[in-house]
Amino acid sequence: MAGAPEIWVLVLAGGAATYAWRGLGVLLSGRIEPDGELFRWVACVAYAMVAGLIARIIVMPTGTLAETLLPERLAACAVALVAFYATRRNLFAGVAAGAASLVALNYLRVAL
Repeated sequence: MAGAPEIWVLVLAGGAATYAWRGLGVLLSGRIEPDGELFRWVACVAYAMVAGLIARIIVMPTGTLAETLLPERLAACAVALVAFYATRRNLFAGVAAGAASLVALNYLRVAL
């Protein structure tokens, strides 16, 4: 079986790299302040990245989503937000309502 030793070396190297970072996280976890300024900054950056990605998906979609109209995507986003807050911040309900409304709006446009 040619190439088998190289595959195992790659698997072991990948596992070592993964577990090295996890081990470092365990070692440093006692010294990190979860309510500190660094974590607040990281959370803000993460929220900003998610908001930017969502805005890009709505305004400049690719693939199948590009076949929908901007007003349909904006309406589906509004429905998703209303459902999210109406169900006391239930993420599944928001995503399901937004997806269902986008499908329904697209179906109505194509059918009419």
